[in-house]
Amino acid sequence: MRILVTNDDGIQGPGLKVLEKIARALSNDVWIVAPESEQSGASHSLTLTEPLRLRRISRRKYVVRGTPTDCVMMAFNIVLKSRRPDLVLSGVNRGGNLGEDVTYSGTIAAAMEGTMLRVPSIALSQTFTHGHPVKWATAEHHGPKVLRKLLKAGWPGDVLLNVNFPDVPHDAVTGMRLAAQGRRDLSDLMIDNRIDARGVPYYWIGFRRQIGSPPPQTDLGVVAAGGISVTPLQLDLTDNRALGKLKKALG
Repeated sequence: MRILVTNDDGIQGPGLKVLEKIARALSNDVWIVAPESEQSGASHSLTLTEPLRLRRISRRKYVVRGTPTDCVMMAFNIVLKSRRPDLVLSGVNRGGNLGEDVTYSGTIAAAMEGTMLRVPSIALSQTFTHGHPVKWATAEHHGPKVLRKLLKAGWPGDVLLNVNFPDVPHDAVTGMRLAAQGRRDLSDLMIDNRIDARGVPYYWIGFRRQIGSPPPQTDLGVVAAGGISVTPLQLDLTDNRALGKLKKALG
């Protein structure tokens, strides 16, 4: 099995090294094509207004001066053009991709692009608490087993899988659970107003992650309870309930 590994934290991201280990537990044909710098929050953006730079680091490792989506595109069309990957793995992201996070996430977007190119794709993220070390060992320990189970089960071709590991030691994980995408019940957006050295104001957008009281059957609830959440996300964003209602209203 040929595996493409990418991320949105950049080629130096510690989670990329973790994901490479996870991938190598499944196959010896692992390729890495990752952004040169951090692309958190890039979502499904791609570079259209400037050239893409592709640089080879080693035999199966490349960097792209672009977004996670750019990386997947370059991998399929340039690096692995002669033989496409059989699986796309994105992550392991530093921080969870839960609830509304999936709409911002470059990690999710890379798996989305792989799915659009008709290759099974999985996004993986390791939640953590700010001010404390990231428990990468949890994702590294459980990752291969989780992926083997998912690959054996299979999933529809227009669906990507979103896996989140909890912020607990690997031996304290309560299990793997399928979960719906949740929605945060507490606002965590912050805009930091600052002044630069020349007295000109500028702003820094960030998030203060708050758990709140998520329903237990959601990704937020599963991870808060110490479990590994697996959420299937579909490419078709059509809301059929609203579609039917609007058809009636608009004739």
